[in-house]
Amino acid sequence: MLARPLARAMLASWFVARGVDAVRRPAAHVEESTPVLRAVAERVSGPLGHDLTTYLDGPTLRRAAQAHGAVTALAGLALVLGKAPRTAALALAGLSAPLVLANLPVRVDGETKDDRAARRDRLVQALTATGGAILAGVDREGRPGIAWRVEHARAARAAARAAKGD
Repeated sequence: MLARPLARAMLASWFVARGVDAVRRPAAHVEESTPVLRAVAERVSGPLGHDLTTYLDGPTLRRAAQAHGAVTALAGLALVLGKAPRTAALALAGLSAPLVLANLPVRVDGETKDDRAARRDRLVQALTATGGAILAGVDREGRPGIAWRVEHARAARAAARAAKGD
């Protein structure tokens, strides 16, 4: 069937494009995510007793964006090529969690209405891609799952024993 490989490639294209872009131009990704990450880090730093905002300055976040982009692009390529597609899809779902976090609808000082709208759009894109990746990750390609196979084997075995005992 051609539908599954085509759908996987279409789903993976967003992840591959975002991943390659993050590797090539991490500054743009850092700039998009820093305001929200700073707001979240400030809220979490108090209860943790450690200032997490220090990790948002300097090259640390830039390298993290590049590494995240590279892993995302590789997992997307694995999904396109059909190499462990369920594992690749579930990895992509997990890798999109930082994208969702970076685009959370938190109030940021000095943010314009257009900035909020752009962040909301990125959030919806990330949630949509995450949902698609989860669906691709649990897709068994029409084959029954292990639980069904075990139950079916038990029922067949019980029926064989009952037939033998007659």
